[in-house]
Amino acid sequence: MRHLRALCAIADAGSLHRAARQLGVAQPTLSTQLTRIEQALGGPLFTRERTGCRPTPLGRTVLGRARPLLADMSTLVREARAAAAGGDSRLRVGSTASRALAGWLRRLRRPGLEPTLQMDVSANALLRRVAEGQLDVAFVHEVEGSALHVPEGLRMRVLVEREPQFVLLPADHPAAGRSVVRLADLADDRWMVDPTVDGEWDGVHRMLRAVGLNPRVLHGDYHTAASLVATGEVVTVCQPSSQSRPDMAVRRLYGDPLGVRLLLAARTRAELDAVFPALEDAYWEVARQSTAYREWLEGGGIRTLPRCPVAAAGTGRVEFVRAR
Repeated sequence: MRHLRALCAIADAGSLHRAARQLGVAQPTLSTQLTRIEQALGGPLFTRERTGCRPTPLGRTVLGRARPLLADMSTLVREARAAAAGGDSRLRVGSTASRALAGWLRRLRRPGLEPTLQMDVSANALLRRVAEGQLDVAFVHEVEGSALHVPEGLRMRVLVEREPQFVLLPADHPAAGRSVVRLADLADDRWMVDPTVDGEWDGVHRMLRAVGLNPRVLHGDYHTAASLVATGEVVTVCQPSSQSRPDMAVRRLYGDPLGVRLLLAARTRAELDAVFPALEDAYWEVARQSTAYREWLEGGGIRTLPRCPVAAAGTGRVEFVRAR
């Protein structure tokens, strides 16, 4: 695990010097550790350049496996410590990737209650864990056209009926100069899709096929996708709450051709009631921090509005139970 943390730190920091400072070790020590890891794996994981370090193809493969392993280990340690303390005040939260997570967990945390987090790219896997009692709640997304397999008896509450998916492209891409991008403008680009995310490959494939596109497609997780977008190698779909960076641009797709439904799952209505307001607040907070998404929202694009009078009364929230 120490080696995996070092590799992720180097990739995230972009240089050995910054990674060593974050890890609290000397740069020569980290450099020696990296050399040993590369020797053990049989090839270079990073290219050393004057401006920093970039993952090689082998490095991206290793990082794609390392990050979920580290996340699982962190979850195991937190849950083991909580169990050893003998406390029952844990809230076991599961989620697919979302920028709302940090704000949600911050709002849930209070004296005597420490939420734990288990991430998974598979929404169906998280729903099964809630149904089996391994998680208390799960925040998941359902790609339109690829219905989730909701276990019997599970309660589901809709946060957003249809969240449009935007596109992440290199900042110097010709289409990045426009606020709305047509798929035809990306016909010559390579796309990256994570096939392990339930419904993502099918959804993206349907979206491209509907306009007659059959581009080259690479497979990789969202960390790898962001890295390759930044270097001009690929474009990829992204959550609208994503924020542009100096090397990457988040843009709306013309016609909003791909959407997802955002859902909160629990076994009881009481569990939903306990955590849904915090999730709602956290989601709209990050939504408005994204320039592209905020402009889309202000244009009246969303179907499920936050804090509307009907929703506050309880009748505006779409909720359903998987029938037995």
